[in-house]
Amino acid sequence: MTTLSIWTFATEAGAEAALRPLERRQHQRLLHVDDVAVVAWAADAVRPRTYQAGTAAGTAALSGAFWGLLFGTVFLLPLSRPAAATGAGLAHLGLSDEFLGHARGRVVAGTSALFLLADDAALDPVRDLFADTHTDLLVSTLTRHQKDALTRAFSADTRSTDPTGATR
Repeated sequence: MTTLSIWTFATEAGAEAALRPLERRQHQRLLHVDDVAVVAWAADAVRPRTYQAGTAAGTAALSGAFWGLLFGTVFLLPLSRPAAATGAGLAHLGLSDEFLGHARGRVVAGTSALFLLADDAALDPVRDLFADTHTDLLVSTLTRHQKDALTRAFSADTRSTDPTGATR
């Protein structure tokens, strides 16, 4: 199974500090994640600063469009639409309104978060890596169908495939 895990930190710099040892573990081949994005929200800012970190190898499973949609849904749309209507477009990808609401409630001004897309086997090694760090965890487990839909819609690989499976 694939998971989207959100590791939240009580400080604006917490996620970026946690990214360094995560990248070291990836370089050492002790940990494999498919994609990473960072959210850091200054205490005096109206909205967070976000970016896709990819992986330590410089690859990313998903395009920036996915992360932009996710972060826009979580952090920007609640300003203009009722909270219950914001995640409707992501529910079929395993990201329910409830999950997005929890993320919205935990990543607020003065905090930060790492968003990891990885096999669920990566959760325990990441949990061990952050054992001495005060962090909270949100996890959404994606079914094979949801992961495939996510990959088709937001793959970082921009090549297209025809119905016979040939890449164009």
